[in-house]
Amino acid sequence: MTTWSSDEELFAIAEQNLFTCVVGDIMDQMGLYHQYLPPQIRPLSNDMILIGRAMTVLAGDVFQQSVTGSSNDLMQKPFGLMFKALDDLRLNEIYVSTGASPRNANWGEMMAIRARFLGARGAVLNGYYRDTRGLQRLNFPTFGLGSYGQDSGPRYKVHDFRVPIEIGGVSIRSGDILFGDIDGVCVIPTNVEHEVFARAIEKVHKENLVRRDLESGVPAASVYEVHQVM
Repeated sequence: MTTWSSDEELFAIAEQNLFTCVVGDIMDQMGLYHQYLPPQIRPLSNDMILIGRAMTVLAGDVFQQSVTGSSNDLMQKPFGLMFKALDDLRLNEIYVSTGASPRNANWGEMMAIRARFLGARGAVLNGYYRDTRGLQRLNFPTFGLGSYGQDSGPRYKVHDFRVPIEIGGVSIRSGDILFGDIDGVCVIPTNVEHEVFARAIEKVHKENLVRRDLESGVPAASVYEVHQVM
């Protein structure tokens, strides 16, 4: 049985051996049926793999970059708490943001440079990214609705971070593991992460046997009867 003693070891195993389809299948088997983020959230590049612990960010719409005289002091701060949230990223975390309308970018090259310096492993956005060529050069794992250059300054503020959020009905708490590839992004809750990944590794081993049998001409029904995997 494959074991690991740190996040770094687990993440390396996942990057080298696993894919979101098998992890999602295992969570289905465990009765966790709503762990995939919406399919519109896609990797910037098809070969990007994302795995790390969520650092949740909650945002909302505004219609002016800075407002004086508001009953909410946050309205005077350009971008709200966005820079504070970005600077709070820790080793192996993923910046995951939701809450605002998808009418502007809320991630870009300069944010990715800062995140990478802090040891973060990627960004997941229920919204758009921009500075796409710069992000491609950085090869920083970025998942979102696509690229769109419109600035967030007069349209978007971060209200809070490290708070529970939802994206497409999927609950995410800071510390949950996010695992993403070309087939989407899965959320693995902390209380089941060890079982999910241990069973996913076992399933990949079985799938390798299934692939061997199918390639040698064994009928699919027979293969499934033996391995209970397809």
